[in-house]
Amino acid sequence: MLQAPISKSEEDKIFMQRCLQLAYHAVDTAAPNPMVGAVVVHQGKIIGEGWHRKAGQPHAEPNAIRSVKNQSLLKESTLYVSLEPCSHYGKTPPCADLIIEKGIPRVVIGCEDPFPEVSGRGIRKLQEAGIEVVVGVEREACLQLNRAFITYHLQHRPYITLKWAQTADSKIDRIREPQESALQISDHYTAMMVHKLRHESDAILVGRNTVYMDNPSLSIRHWPSENKPLRILFDRNNQLSAQAKIFDGSQASLIFTEQASKQEENNEWIQAYTWPEIMEILYRKGIQRLLVEGGRKIHQSLIDSNLWDEIQIETAPFEIGDGIDAPQLHLTEKKDDFIIVQKQAGSSDRQICHIVRKIYK
Repeated sequence: MLQAPISKSEEDKIFMQRCLQLAYHAVDTAAPNPMVGAVVVHQGKIIGEGWHRKAGQPHAEPNAIRSVKNQSLLKESTLYVSLEPCSHYGKTPPCADLIIEKGIPRVVIGCEDPFPEVSGRGIRKLQEAGIEVVVGVEREACLQLNRAFITYHLQHRPYITLKWAQTADSKIDRIREPQESALQISDHYTAMMVHKLRHESDAILVGRNTVYMDNPSLSIRHWPSENKPLRILFDRNNQLSAQAKIFDGSQASLIFTEQASKQEENNEWIQAYTWPEIMEILYRKGIQRLLVEGGRKIHQSLIDSNLWDEIQIETAPFEIGDGIDAPQLHLTEKKDDFIIVQKQAGSSDRQICHIVRKIYK
């Protein structure tokens, strides 16, 4: 039985989804730039593909265009790209100029450039050159792909992910003395996923009590990585022991305090103790992705301040009775403002609740 031909709009969605797949290849390398993918399609077939690999290297559009073996076909093709082509000179020439030069007659764009100063300029440049431009295909997915990049540049703060593990009766730890072993909630698989989150982050934030009780190194050990995220902690009166692992110099550490600012080798103390001050400092330091690992007071303070973009909650299938309560989350916005996914953690018996605040522009 012959299948009915798909519509042009459905075809556009299919090829934009391929752009998103390509863009994600650079999840570990694109920052501080956005992830962008592009495909060139001629008579319903992909003849060229590309993505932006790294800052300073060619963008997705030239990579896709130059991958086309028969360049004469470009004048009869459609270019799909997940983000509006740039129209200005930076480290690379304007992509819009290359598209015009090659005579590509139709361009389909996932979402506009998030920067208000330049948003729409690339689109207008293409339209003024007589190119048919379609904007907004798979727009929400294209925005979500670069949610950290967009949040950082539009809100002038990092994209904030909160992460905690809890028991079935919503406890994050037993009541214990310092240096006593913490309650083991995560299993091998979910612990590995935490290290994957660390790998994807520019910085990891913990509170003073977490360092005092657990003495974590906040390093990446259970996921292949060359990343060494900035370690951030709060120590209001500089009371933590200088022997704590977080001061060992193996990775840079940033300590927010109410005492005088100072620098000692790889450790920096900054006098700042309010969220607005801290967010401004992290923005200036170029921290796009911030992972918050605890403890409870830090998590609750960020939740109460509505300073979060993503939350991952792991729930183990056992109860402990008395213990330290997990943070309390109250979603005050409309449910449509969030992407909420409940899933089992691989072959583990742990459940993961993943909440992502949607990006709107």
